[in-house]
Amino acid sequence: MGPHPAVAAIRLAVRRVLHDILTEHATTGAPDGVDALRRAPAPPAGGGRTASATSPARPAEAVRPAEAVHLAEAVHPAEAARPTGSVHRAGPAPAHPAAVPVPGAFPAVPAPLGPGRTGPLVLVACSGGADSMALASALAFEASRLGIRAGGVTVDHGLQAGSDQRAEEVVERLRALGLDPVESIAVSVGRDGGPEAAARDARYAALDAAADRHGAAAVLLGHTRDDQAETVLLGLARGSGIRSLSGMAAVSGAAGRYRRPFLRLDRQTARTACMAQSLPVWDDPHNSDPAYTRSRLRHEGLPALEKALGKGVVEALARTARLSREDADALDAWAREAEEGVRDDAGRLECAKLDVLPPAVRRRILRRAALAAGAPGGSLFARHIEEVDRLVTAWRGQGAINLPGRVVVRRQGGRLVIRQG
Repeated sequence: MGPHPAVAAIRLAVRRVLHDILTEHATTGAPDGVDALRRAPAPPAGGGRTASATSPARPAEAVRPAEAVHLAEAVHPAEAARPTGSVHRAGPAPAHPAAVPVPGAFPAVPAPLGPGRTGPLVLVACSGGADSMALASALAFEASRLGIRAGGVTVDHGLQAGSDQRAEEVVERLRALGLDPVESIAVSVGRDGGPEAAARDARYAALDAAADRHGAAAVLLGHTRDDQAETVLLGLARGSGIRSLSGMAAVSGAAGRYRRPFLRLDRQTARTACMAQSLPVWDDPHNSDPAYTRSRLRHEGLPALEKALGKGVVEALARTARLSREDADALDAWAREAEEGVRDDAGRLECAKLDVLPPAVRRRILRRAALAAGAPGGSLFARHIEEVDRLVTAWRGQGAINLPGRVVVRRQGGRLVIRQG
């Protein structure tokens, strides 16, 4: 009997991403990555980071647990470990409809690397919640079969009493899964951008530092399709444009460091996988605290939308994110190509040449220029770029535009001067 369908689904999602990492590791000339890749068959069609509009006809909008039920037969011994701690344990897994295997949907398991050979290191960012614990268990299971080293990092934001103790409990659980290296990193959360944004900035800074310190090829994040839907709605509420509606990318960060294997899986699948493996799960009280915008959206906004519009809202929003990202990527590429042709010999932007470009392309060029001058991306909003755009399209002799990061934009002699100070 194979693993529970939810367990099979999360493993399949992680395995596809690990195949991508092995492929990239091989192309860099790393001999161990080449060896592992030669033994590893190609991932199934439509899997991994390239799954998008170019994927085959049968889209993987949601990886259904039934599709992966024929995964490896045995549960990794470490995944059944039950370390002690203060968090609750998930109970027995609920009954699941009989699943029908899909022939060829999962590649055969390659032979492990030879003695003394090591593959790339992949870290999992784990808070102890259901999404990241499910991700950690799948990484522990799949990495060893592909010759990949697997470790984990948990970040202690220090925002709740006893957070340091909970972080240590997560470290113990990750070690019990067989991950190594594993560490807890305490961070100081500032106030810029609000509590949620400040915590996110501190968390990613810590993860970047950990990845650099250990030489990790990638860091896996447990964001699910539900998280993607929430991100799209938040972007829509801000009126931030198509890039914001693109949500979270499956691959992001410098050199593609961050990978999100679960963006096509729903949150319940991850939780069910934890229950099926008796993995302990910690439910962060911030996730249900109405003081936080995302929490209100999760517990009030999305349920109200589903009540008014019917089931399928989450899937539709996630699909919107993917389609928006494809459009945004195309427009970004157009803007990069067009930018060289609208600059003079001194590198300044010529307003007459900018004015004839489509607004979506022109504003992307203006945003890129503002960022290059030192404006922080997290504080540079659409309204800022619209004001700069008026210097090009609605010039009436208006004065300079002040942007975040002390960046000043003014029009002089038919050209834009963008600099700090």
